[in-house]
Amino acid sequence: MDGIMILPTVIAAGGAALAMTAIVALRYLLASGGFALATARVRPGLYAGLGRQIRAEIGWSLLSAAIYGLPAGVVAWGWQQFGWTLIYRDWQAYPLWYLPLSVLVYLFAHDTWFYWTHRLMHRPRWFRLAHAVHHASRPPTAWAAMSFHPIEALSGAVVIPALVFLVPIHVAMLGLVLTVMTVMGVTNHMGWELFPRALVHSRLGGWLITASHHHRHHELYSCNYGLYFRVWDRLCGTDRGLSQP
Repeated sequence: MDGIMILPTVIAAGGAALAMTAIVALRYLLASGGFALATARVRPGLYAGLGRQIRAEIGWSLLSAAIYGLPAGVVAWGWQQFGWTLIYRDWQAYPLWYLPLSVLVYLFAHDTWFYWTHRLMHRPRWFRLAHAVHHASRPPTAWAAMSFHPIEALSGAVVIPALVFLVPIHVAMLGLVLTVMTVMGVTNHMGWELFPRALVHSRLGGWLITASHHHRHHELYSCNYGLYFRVWDRLCGTDRGLSQP
């Protein structure tokens, strides 16, 4: 009898996980496809001859979408059905100044996790086992944003689902975090600098990661490990400046 009672819950959670997987996959296809189209217009021929590589990037990325979507879907379902997580809807639940602060906390926490797991992935054993899939993109394209081996995808998929249990955040701000994550993931890999030179070479730009910074990582491998900010790279002496993508 208990099994019969549990079955609808399992089905509902599974349905939410599958729905979120579809959303993540669609988000990837739209974002990467949009920036790939922009690349074809702004830098025609940049991806010439990379058809086989791009097909591999799309395949690995869609597999990663499932790995990202399953836990996120279960957590989202639990939040809506049982109030799991610290996600809130009421704009007055916390002071307004907390809204941008929560976004920065999420981005910095994600960046910290990414920096250290990324460095781990560059240890010879882990690189051969998993991270070599991502670096098979030579040069990376807009389609490479989620081109990860399942092991690496799993290490990234746990971050946001874990943070929503630890740090309160308004659902709209969480949407902003996910948007930044998507846009930066794609633009950092597309092989040319989207952001104005005045920003990239400004004092503020000196602490932010854009394509010019991350492309150097794909050139040299042993540097520029961050995701959004250059803080950890600078503190740990792994910042090797900018490339000229």
